[in-house]
Amino acid sequence: MPRLPLLAAVLLALPAATLAQPQTEPLVIGETFTLPSDVLGEERRINVYTPAAWGLEADTPLPTLYMPDGGIGEDFLHVAGLVQISVLNGTMRPFRLVGIENTERQRDLTGPTEVEEDREIAPQVGGSAAFRAFLRDELMPAIRAAYPTAPETAIVGESLAGLFVVETALLEPDLFDTAIAIDPSLWWNGERLVDEARDLRAASGGQPATLYLATSAQPEIAAATARLAVALTEPALPRLAVALVPHPEETHGTIYPPAALLAFRQLFAPPTE
Repeated sequence: MPRLPLLAAVLLALPAATLAQPQTEPLVIGETFTLPSDVLGEERRINVYTPAAWGLEADTPLPTLYMPDGGIGEDFLHVAGLVQISVLNGTMRPFRLVGIENTERQRDLTGPTEVEEDREIAPQVGGSAAFRAFLRDELMPAIRAAYPTAPETAIVGESLAGLFVVETALLEPDLFDTAIAIDPSLWWNGERLVDEARDLRAASGGQPATLYLATSAQPEIAAATARLAVALTEPALPRLAVALVPHPEETHGTIYPPAALLAFRQLFAPPTE
């Protein structure tokens, strides 16, 4: 039998009664609250992470990065980790992260569809306009009231959340300065959003904004997203900057963390002296 390390051998020799259970406390990385929504007719769980940074006072107004799929059991923790390490290592300006936990994901993150197969993914779909109204009229004012906020806003989402990000950037470009869509599910409604993208964005006008598109090796999503980028850039639309960043080494299931990390570095880099 292999020899055990001395400490392990001593612990094994102790009577069970002498091995006291450690005292534990919750591990807290941010704040959470519920927000009643008249628009959606339900309460929504909101998770907030405020990064620490050298020389940053607690009451410093920060720009806000919103994210659907923002529950603790969803994408909030790994995106908060990216924000935390990126701010600490100086590759990203401090942003306050606001995650919206899902109740009915397919309902909130999809627009209307005429494709029967789309309607079969969930009992309710097509509620993106209501979800966007919740963000605009209820959540964003609540965040501004509760925290010191700078005017700059951004949104990040992957898959169906990426679809919502693209739709929002086209229909309501004044809502976010920067929209990050990672492997967006542009197949929705027979790629109608791609077909109509240029006309939608031209009609909505809006302030100067950035749409950042990242894709994995999933061929249908990569092709639709590339077609979207072409529609919005050839020729270029005023007040809209579009970036297309392929990640062919990633799958739909692995792309979110590396793509978000690169996007944060490219879009939110601290100013150079």
